Amino acid sequence: MSKEEMIDERYQLVTGRIREIPREESVPEPFREYFRKTAGFIGLTAQVLEKMLNGWAEIAAKKELKDWNDRLYEDILPANYGTSYGNPAYAVSVLGEEYGQLLSFLYTEIRGLIVYAYEKRKWDFTVAAELFAEIYNMFQDEIPKAETLRETLYWYVSDYSDEMAAYRVRESLDPSLSFARDIIMEEDLRDDRYLYLFGEYISDNICQVSAFLNTLSQEEIDAMASTYTEGYRIGFLTTGKDIKKKKTVNIRFQLGFERMIRAAVLQFEKMGLQPVIYRAASHAVNKRQHLRIGYYGAVPNKQYDYDHRGDAALYLDQEFVQRKLRVMQVAYEKMKELAAVHGGPAVVEVFGEEPFVPMPCPQAMQLSKAQHKLQVTYDSEAGQITNRYIKGEERSFTIIAYPVPEIGEDFPDIFRETVKINTLDYKLYQQIQQRIIDALDTGDRVHIKGLGDNQTDLIIALHPLADPERQTNFENCVADVNIPVGEVFTSPRLKGTQGILHVSRVYLNELCYRDLKITFQDGRITDYTCKNFDTEEENKKYIFENVLFHHDTLPMGEFAIGTNTAAYVMARKYGIEGKLPILIAEKMGPHFAVGDTCYSWAEDTPVYNPDGKEIVARDNEVSILRREDIAKAYLGCHTDITIPYDELEAVAVITSEGEETAVIRDGRFVLPGTEELNRPFEGGIHIDKNYKS
Repeated sequence: MSKEEMIDERYQLVTGRIREIPREESVPEPFREYFRKTAGFIGLTAQVLEKMLNGWAEIAAKKELKDWNDRLYEDILPANYGTSYGNPAYAVSVLGEEYGQLLSFLYTEIRGLIVYAYEKRKWDFTVAAELFAEIYNMFQDEIPKAETLRETLYWYVSDYSDEMAAYRVRESLDPSLSFARDIIMEEDLRDDRYLYLFGEYISDNICQVSAFLNTLSQEEIDAMASTYTEGYRIGFLTTGKDIKKKKTVNIRFQLGFERMIRAAVLQFEKMGLQPVIYRAASHAVNKRQHLRIGYYGAVPNKQYDYDHRGDAALYLDQEFVQRKLRVMQVAYEKMKELAAVHGGPAVVEVFGEEPFVPMPCPQAMQLSKAQHKLQVTYDSEAGQITNRYIKGEERSFTIIAYPVPEIGEDFPDIFRETVKINTLDYKLYQQIQQRIIDALDTGDRVHIKGLGDNQTDLIIALHPLADPERQTNFENCVADVNIPVGEVFTSPRLKGTQGILHVSRVYLNELCYRDLKITFQDGRITDYTCKNFDTEEENKKYIFENVLFHHDTLPMGEFAIGTNTAAYVMARKYGIEGKLPILIAEKMGPHFAVGDTCYSWAEDTPVYNPDGKEIVARDNEVSILRREDIAKAYLGCHTDITIPYDELEAVAVITSEGEETAVIRDGRFVLPGTEELNRPFEGGIHIDKNYKS
């Protein structure tokens, strides 16, 4: 019997058994309804898998595809979440604390069957269904001990991590896994029926994005794609890396932008790059908290994702960490030829969705302090493995962002203005930013002071320049890896960097922070708070999990001055400051990143500005530890926090003799030679007509 025949036999047996469950009464209450409801969901997804295997995708009408999409996702939508077993609070209220947490985890893992059905991944479908059937059998006639249930779930994740984690590595490197690419390149993108073939949740917002792009000419679509692909190419060029060594590029985006992505694929192919387009993770073993890395559709319920961000508490122990790292190492070794020619990610972000302010869920799984440390260890060692095969000094990336219709009735105008901002005259900004860098290089520290209620009062220590004629601290960043233009940035010297960073309201990784305040001493975080929740304990926990990513402290990895006043004025014009992604927001004032430096994993690769000077501030006192113990050098995170111009009293460079030169005063650029940056406040904007040059 072949492997495929064995999997098919297992599939037929388990799905046949599960289809019987809704009619049975052998499981005691209050668990009976849980198993009936979950079995019914598995039955739905099995129907989809069988339809897909029989060519359903080619013949089904849009209405039928949409109806199935609605049925598959309706249970976790906000309107139904209060009585969903995916909601840990509800599951615990009905099933008890221990059982509720564990069975909510199981339900969440089972929801991955949607992906496996649409991608026709029968093995993944079968093993998850077998897990459910095994646990159902445990509950027949009597209730098992919670610890027995926990062990069954643990060994499922651990035993199958070999295949699941290894497949994730392959997904990230192998262009022959072309499920998404085939839809993008072969379907009729003027008929939004194609959206339902991905198996992701399709909202009205997603459909409206696709419809809007279909109002644009092919020339406009090609121009949008060119800004994105040229940014990727120029990123290699400006850092002295050879893009000709690379054969693949990872494309990440939210559904709805397929016309632009199709044009980008064709443009990348002209550069010799094949697309690798993989979905955001569905197996628990491959998820990273609530973050979605890869392509994805609409998020059905951000609170659902947030409530399950700590599900790794079920299985995260030393044995599991070591096993997963071994699997990762073996997988990369098998794929080392593909890894060597992988160029890095090209990301299309979106903004404009209603800002998400999470609600605490005490019933959700939480990592223990020991597990937090294990997670940090895993992230560090996994990063080292990845960097050995996809070398930091040889790869690059690019990120661009566009609005979605949820931003409001001005969406078409905001979209067009965003396109303009993405194509600002980078040569003009390059010249102006050089003036700022020249001034900053005269000092040994920078003072940033907040305005009015903003309590920011920071000193940023700069690295000494041994040869100012040939060296600089700041990179002149225009529209390449980080689109749109413009910022100047550095990796600060930690010793001497100190003070308070305060922002009244900011969105980081799709989460809102109110009155975020972080205190630094010698460049490291010593205290932090916000005003999201009623208790200081909840506020600190929120920051610890989602900004510090379980580290006891983080260094300041970056200090930058954003120069994109045009983006700032647009945001104020439409009242969308709180809906902008950090990619744009970081260009709208000084910003500070906590975590790794901007040159993480590539510190030993020389980097030069257009004026020929080498940027020497590529290390700090943490990253330099790689020469002694690489595990101490990298944190696996880098989060930018921006102070908007209207909360800014001053940014000034100070020399060793105490002489002070202002770059920004009361929210306006005052350094001679930077006057053009204030022009957007008066209605002016510079569009780059020769971006490709």
